[in-house]
Amino acid sequence: MSAAVTAPPCHSRPSPLNPNSRATPSPSSHGKPNAVSTTRRHLANLDRLLVKPPPLPLPPQPRKLPITEVPASDGEATPDDRSGHGGLLNALNLSTFLPFTRKAAVDEMSPRSLAYMQRLLTLSPRLSPKGSIAAEWRRYHGEGGWEGLLDPLDNNLRRELLRYGDFVQAAYTAFHSMPSAAEAASNGHHRTLVLPDRSYHPTRSLFASSSLSIPPWARRRSAPNWLTQRTSFVGYVAVCDSEREVRRMGRRDIAIVLRGTATCPEWAENLRASLVPLTADDDASSAPKVAKGFLSLYKTPGDHVPSLSADIVDEVRRLMEVYKGEELSITIVGHSLGASLALLAADELSACLAADTDGTTDHQLPPPIAVVSFGGPKTGNRAFAERLQRERGVNVLRVVNAGDVVTRVPAPIAREGYVHTGGAELRLHNSDSPCLRPDAGPACCHDLEAYLHLLDGFAGSGRPFRADASRSVARLLTYQRPSVKRAYVERARMLGFEPASPRTATANGAVADGQYGYLASPT
Repeated sequence: MSAAVTAPPCHSRPSPLNPNSRATPSPSSHGKPNAVSTTRRHLANLDRLLVKPPPLPLPPQPRKLPITEVPASDGEATPDDRSGHGGLLNALNLSTFLPFTRKAAVDEMSPRSLAYMQRLLTLSPRLSPKGSIAAEWRRYHGEGGWEGLLDPLDNNLRRELLRYGDFVQAAYTAFHSMPSAAEAASNGHHRTLVLPDRSYHPTRSLFASSSLSIPPWARRRSAPNWLTQRTSFVGYVAVCDSEREVRRMGRRDIAIVLRGTATCPEWAENLRASLVPLTADDDASSAPKVAKGFLSLYKTPGDHVPSLSADIVDEVRRLMEVYKGEELSITIVGHSLGASLALLAADELSACLAADTDGTTDHQLPPPIAVVSFGGPKTGNRAFAERLQRERGVNVLRVVNAGDVVTRVPAPIAREGYVHTGGAELRLHNSDSPCLRPDAGPACCHDLEAYLHLLDGFAGSGRPFRADASRSVARLLTYQRPSVKRAYVERARMLGFEPASPRTATANGAVADGQYGYLASPT
């Protein structure tokens, strides 16, 4: 290297390429590093990074960085941006470490995974491309069954799906922050609900009520009251109110977000698997039928709130009036139980909105409805599935982890057996992830954060995990630590990371984290 190459003096600061290193004093500078020696050292560090993996994990740096799952941009923000905690997640996003000792085969990393982690050492995590989808927004919303977008997975579609998944995470967070239905209902709005994308804002909280109640003898004194309450916060309605985002998406999107099972009455409703007609006056054997427990949670009013069904229809009608004349879309997204409730909502909404516009003179068609389902169980019989797709015209995208047993229940019952609603399926596999153990258990396979981790890395069938996937693995370490490969756990320990202490452990195994407030329930 010629002496013409210069760099500002570092005054013994660590190299940005290797924070463990110190600038070597030059003999001609009486102990102070000169520009040439510092530049040479930086280039040597870079050469070592490109040729071979770093010999040891890097210790945590003293400066604090905001905890962030993905960097906020274009009006987006994450809950971690507001928390202001340390820089663990950024460090884990880099994932540049090696196992310290030889591990069993299930914990080993492939050379491709190691190379991927090395490349990330000097890169900041970044979001998937956020290009304009205005010209093809109906295709991204499911028109044509997402043909040509799923395998390989389109980058813009991946980003849209991850955003909707994070909306469900926000519903879990909001539930745990204010689990009392009476308190939330008396406020008229769920004040603690903060969305990870600022281009959307919540317009109404949604509550689901069970027709069952837990008898006093079955209640434990140590259990929190919210665990046995009949009515609970289950989700929300939100609308995109950022004009910039509306232009990028080509329409104004109304999102209906529904979480999974969290309380004992909801678990009890899950077990009511007999098929019942959607309406009491339709009892024909060929009629569309759904699980009795799901329908109960959807149609039962609470003591202080209307039914989930009435709330959703009323709020969507109100928003359609507010934004009358605009191009609208309705996206209903849910995880687990919420995925089944989303199908019920889509079926009813499509019928109600079609009836509202039938006979009108303004020629305004009802907005298209799409359902994004994460780990959803079977909801109804074949007649229900066919009506939803053919008569109602609802687009359904099922995101499925191949190891998730919830997506395979309930089992068929005689000739009126359960079937999955038709539509598109995006199938993920734990074995594709460089940091999840291939033998991860059922809880991990159904966990929403595991779904989003796999979705972020999915490129296509038979393809390696996406090289520029940047979603943090910290939440996986918090909720599914036994399912994360040992090398990542070792790395987290070296960084001083300890999973957040659970605030509440429920009787059904669901754990609510104190930092994020996310209720990681099995169903």
